[in-house]
Amino acid sequence: MQMYLWRLRKERKLSQNQFAKILGMSRNTYSAKERGEIPFNSDEMFKASEYLELPIDQIFLPICHQNGDINNRVEV
Repeated sequence: MQMYLWRLRKERKLSQNQFAKILGMSRNTYSAKERGEIPFNSDEMFKASEYLELPIDQIFLPICHQNGDINNRVEV
């Protein structure tokens, strides 16, 4: 699950439907992507990064990578 993205969306008081429109997709698709069932593509990540004014890696990389802990990698 994209917990950090979920938290950022909630902090900005955006519904899934509102953020889905910003990213150019349906609410159902966004919901599945936020839950981690479908990956975000690069265009969607760039749009989210631009809208949220945060670097892509801060939004989408696993916490262990954000902190630079390469010994704690999550296998995908």
